[in-house]
This record gives sequence, C-alpha cells and structure tokens, in this order.
Amino acid sequence: MNHLGHCLCGTVRWRHAGAFEGMTHCHCSFCRKAHGSAYATYVIGAREDFRWEAGEEAITRRESSAGFIRSFCQHCGSVLPNPHFDEIVAAPAAGFEGDLGVRPSAHIFARWKAPWFPITDALPRHDNYPGETAPAVPHQRPAPSEDGLLRGSCLCGVIGFEVSEPFKVIQHCHCTRCQRGRAAAFATNGFTSPAGVRFTRGEENLRVYRHLEARYFAQVFCVTCGSKMPRHCPERQIAIVPFGALDDDASRPAERHVFAANKAPWDEITDQLPCFAAMPG
Repeated sequence: MNHLGHCLCGTVRWRHAGAFEGMTHCHCSFCRKAHGSAYATYVIGAREDFRWEAGEEAITRRESSAGFIRSFCQHCGSVLPNPHFDEIVAAPAAGFEGDLGVRPSAHIFARWKAPWFPITDALPRHDNYPGETAPAVPHQRPAPSEDGLLRGSCLCGVIGFEVSEPFKVIQHCHCTRCQRGRAAAFATNGFTSPAGVRFTRGEENLRVYRHLEARYFAQVFCVTCGSKMPRHCPERQIAIVPFGALDDDASRPAERHVFAANKAPWDEITDQLPCFAAMPG
C-alpha cells in the first residue's frame, strides 16, 4: 500500500506506505489561517510508514503553537505533512492522490469553527481532540471593527488586510488546484473589485506562485507562516479573498459549490447550496 502526495508545484513529494488510522476535519483557527479554508482535513498514520521522496530542502517549518510544527512549500505555499511526532504523522488529506481508504470520523475544535461556515453533516463534533476537555486554541476573534471593514491576517500576524466592499460572490471551489494549494477539501473565496482589498501591513512578506498550466490561477501566501492571503488579479479586474484568513465575521456564507465534479473522494457535500460541475458561465 502506497499513498503518494505532493505540493501544488510538485517540488515537495512524499509517500505513506501504510493504512491510515483516521481522518478528521479540524476547525481550529490555526488550521483555518494556515490553509485559508473553512477547515482542514487531516489523516493520521504511522510515522514509520512516512518518508519524503523529494524537495525536502524546499520545506519551511514554523512552530504555530507549543510543540506543534507546521510546514509548507516555500515555492507554492501548500501545507505539508507533519511527521514531527514520535509515533504518528499528521498530513492534510488533500495533499495525497486518489482515495485514501478512510473517511472523516468527526469535526474537532468545532467550537472555533468559522462563523460563516455551517456544519451540515451528522459527524460527531468535539471542542478539542476527542476525549480531551482541556482548553485549546488561544487564537480569539477580535472585537468588531469600528468602521465596519472586514479585517484579516496571516497566522504569524505579520500581514494584515482590510476588505472595504461587499463581496460580489462567495463560493466553495473544489478544483484540484484549490484542493492542492490550500491542502483542504475546498477553498472558500470571496470576490470584490481590486479596490475592495487593501493590505494594511506586511505586504513585503507576500509571495506569489503562478501555476504554469493555468491562465489565471495563482496562490499568494506569507513567506513566514505560509498562510494564504488575498490576491489581486488585474487581468480579470477582481480581488480574491481566502475566507480562512478573515478575522471578522463576513456575516454571509458561501452561495454555491463550483468544480464539484472534481471534489475529493473522501469529501461529501451535505448542504443545500447549488453545485456546479465546473465554473458556471
């Protein structure tokens, strides 16, 4: 049994040679920031079955909370597996190819879920890791902004931004590039005009990865922590905001799923939103 995985640009590659022990959706604010998504889906496997195949020199590592090391590709920003435990490896499921032979069993840190994302499936929900009750995830939402602007930031706090326009559309995108780039089941993005998004600090810490096979697709991330950040696309006269990066409540959920035909085998769409196989015209 071999489960192969790689980052968006293909520089970093890995292999897990055993069966996975479990899969959970994590809603902690750290995962939401790092992945730029509503939640992150992780699989757990034996550490002895994991190995890097290529590109380990391109990995940036950072401790996001006490004892927890997060890794990402310094070229494209994809979140990478975390083998920094004695006996297990925790890896984002969307980084692997194909069906992993396991399905999600629970939502963890559900207490800190994004306010704009409703959980609509019947999976068990836990405020911490299953079986643990100790407080966790000190990352708290700030008080609402006095000027009504939506604020956002990266996980390390170096980069900050503001959204000053209502979103034209908000959608969950299941395309394979969004899955791989965000290392998540889907990317939730809001769209404004280019003038609707302004960086308030740390813009020099942004890195842009442009996918060579795509006409428009690109990923913008913080070079220090890998968090996904807004992107201005002058060719299309839009700005694209990853909702996982928001600090304030957008007070508006996504309104559709796009590229649903490409959804991950382990992902199940359970809400009642319209689903489009590709991008609607």
